[in-house]
Amino acid sequence: MTFEQLRTFLWVARLGGFRKAADRLHLSQPAVSTRISNLEQELRVSLFERGPGELVLTKHGTLLLSYAEQMLFVEEEIKQRVANPSEAEGLFRVGASETIAQAWLPEFLKAFSEQYPRVNVDLTVDISLNLRDALLERKLDLALLMGPVSEFTVENVALPTFDLHWYRSTTNPQTDLSKIPVISYSNKTRPYRELMSELSRRIGPKLRIYSSASLSASLKMIAAGIAVGPYPRALANDFLEAGQIIEFDPGFGPQPLAFTASYLSEPRSFLVENSAEIASEVAREWDETHPK
Repeated sequence: MTFEQLRTFLWVARLGGFRKAADRLHLSQPAVSTRISNLEQELRVSLFERGPGELVLTKHGTLLLSYAEQMLFVEEEIKQRVANPSEAEGLFRVGASETIAQAWLPEFLKAFSEQYPRVNVDLTVDISLNLRDALLERKLDLALLMGPVSEFTVENVALPTFDLHWYRSTTNPQTDLSKIPVISYSNKTRPYRELMSELSRRIGPKLRIYSSASLSASLKMIAAGIAVGPYPRALANDFLEAGQIIEFDPGFGPQPLAFTASYLSEPRSFLVENSAEIASEVAREWDETHPK
């Protein structure tokens, strides 16, 4: 019995198929099948019920899965704590919302790279809904998103919030929300839904609202005098310093944006858990030195 066999078994069990496990481990499907077959011969039991559709663990497979998770986590923890972390290798898949991408993501990637210089990073910037789905589908190792993710399989590390401030163009003084459109986050996000609900109650049928997944494009539209909208000051700072937009008070403010560093709790990964802590530390340091 080898760690490679146990690791392969774990991913076949978690992903429910040989092909998916082969893609995750960067192996051929026959190589995955051979490892599982050899493991079953070594243990002299069947680990999966083979049939049409997704593989199902036998009672022996279910028992082995718990041991495999513990053994592989201990193996990784030994490598991380005893060996030099700079020798760690592999691919780290991280997803981030655009708010974080335009705020402290570069500092996080720098800190991660300094600790794990030989780990390759695959970065995805997207809306939180898509990042959540990618995380649950095991296409991401860590998601920095509007959270928390309310799934029992997910661990959420709280990150500093972002306050939202209203902005208008310096060339268009109009701030009557019944006369000028309001632009917000993508219509598939919580900030958009909350803002729509509040504005519909306050403004009524005269409300016009735009949505965009690109925060930089939204702020350019505000600077051009096309719309007004609430965004984090960290994202608006360049436009403020350039004198293109200014803050105003419409009489109410949306709730701050709450973010988490989220990852799957099983199988445990010391690298992923440590990366979430790195994100938390970097985010707190950034939050302390930037305007809210």
